[in-house]
Amino acid sequence: MAGVEKRDFDSPDERRAPDKTRVDVVRLSGTTAARFTMEPGWRWSECVKPVAGTASCQHRHVGVVQSGRMRVTHDDGTVLELEPGDAYVIEPGHDAEILGDERFVGFEFESRSAEEYARQ
Repeated sequence: MAGVEKRDFDSPDERRAPDKTRVDVVRLSGTTAARFTMEPGWRWSECVKPVAGTASCQHRHVGVVQSGRMRVTHDDGTVLELEPGDAYVIEPGHDAEILGDERFVGFEFESRSAEEYARQ
């Protein structure tokens, strides 16, 4: 195994594309990362919930925002807005929506979420 490795999100190992959503997945030496792209008007409960089949998103997200803005509403009532440059952890049990008219792009490093999010 090489001491360094790189992958290109523009040539992912897997791509998922529910409504207004694109998840580009790359696998590297025992870990998985994903680029999440959500279009303006995206809301988890409208665009991904039909695929997930749960009342709220049950994935743990760990990542960083490259562009766009997102509001996350946790089942416990906590509301948080994410914007470019923010690193984040979102625990299971939440809804989210894109704010404004700019596409949201976030890079995520929680392997389970990258492997399973928006998978049909």
